[in-house]
Amino acid sequence: MSSEHMQIGEVAARTELSLRTIRHYEETGLVRPSARSQGGFRLYTESDVARLMVIRRMKPLGFTLDEMRDLLEATDRLDSGEELSDAERTALLERIRGFEEAAQRRVADLRTQLARAEEFAATLAARLP
Repeated sequence: MSSEHMQIGEVAARTELSLRTIRHYEETGLVRPSARSQGGFRLYTESDVARLMVIRRMKPLGFTLDEMRDLLEATDRLDSGEELSDAERTALLERIRGFEEAAQRRVADLRTQLARAEEFAATLAARLP
């Protein structure tokens, strides 16, 4: 095995995702192993790990698998190195901007929820001797 390839166990440890979750993301088309070993084991690269980290960061913000796929398709297209028309590049960047705005809104919502939870915990703590 090449030093640039990792088996799924190492990827799971690095991304803090379970083997089952990584396999699920593979089944749904969000990520594909870059290669297979002679024994048929999935092999991943740093690029695959980076892709899984994008997915991992989107999940707690409530993005759906379809939304994750849409964002990854847009970034894949921008990163493909292929010549893009100005219109296509603009459209892809607008899609990404929409995700960035949605992420900012969701982060703000989570901050509000956290503030309420902290206030509740403080209220309970104040009732204790």
